[in-house]
Amino acid sequence: MFENINDSIRAATERLAKINGSRHGASVNRPGLKKQVAELIDLLRCAIWPQIFGSEKVDPKFMPTVICSYLQRSAVLLNEIICDILSVEGLGAYEADSMTAAFIDRIPDIAECLQTDIRAAYEGDPAARSEEEIMLAYPAFEAISIYRLAHRLYELKVPLLPRMMTEYAHQVTGIDIHPGAKIGRYFFIDHGTGVVIGETCTIGEHVKLYQGVTLGAKSFELDENGNPVKGIKRHPDIGNRVVIYAGATILGGDTVIGDDCVIGGNVWLTRSVEAGSRIYYGRV
Repeated sequence: MFENINDSIRAATERLAKINGSRHGASVNRPGLKKQVAELIDLLRCAIWPQIFGSEKVDPKFMPTVICSYLQRSAVLLNEIICDILSVEGLGAYEADSMTAAFIDRIPDIAECLQTDIRAAYEGDPAARSEEEIMLAYPAFEAISIYRLAHRLYELKVPLLPRMMTEYAHQVTGIDIHPGAKIGRYFFIDHGTGVVIGETCTIGEHVKLYQGVTLGAKSFELDENGNPVKGIKRHPDIGNRVVIYAGATILGGDTVIGDDCVIGGNVWLTRSVEAGSRIYYGRV
């Protein structure tokens, strides 16, 4: 019996080796990368809010020391990950150092932006009892905080890592925000499960989404070889102070939802809507 099993293992090994050998280009050679991405996210949030996400209570007089420690650990891990990813593209330590430093410089700005998201959640949900509850118990804050960090790395043109970060958030929250999306301050997603926000979507300030909202693309344009055309505007623009209720679907790169609009539940939109409009299912 074991001889048959060993024969199967040898045959499977040969086929798998061929599959891996036939892959085009170099690969990121970093075992456990997904776990390290989750660790990086945890370290970054501990650096921003050590009293909320840190492993121990922090005496205020030691706060700078604790924050510095988390930032240092974050920077070391981030630099290692970026270095390995860039090596696939023939780039090295200098580019990784520059990207890491530029990212660390912006962490206070990201933290200030996230404070507005916390405020939007507190003001936008009567069930919210405290900011701590939002930070620790709301899936939207989990997804938005990771998106804000990943978006900065996306802006710095770090390959792969931003998408891995937001996909981690997608796995744990059910909220799928592409790191390339541009989202203004005071952003809130109520409940959140099933929300999808595409790469080229732009969202203004004081916007509120409910569960199941899709800000997506229409059918993809294809090139002469039948492959999807990349690098074009595919997703809608959402203005300021817009509310989009559960299950609404808004598609297309030329679709613009004006300021102060309300989009009702289960609405399907592939056209622009003027500022101040109220769009409801059956009355589009």
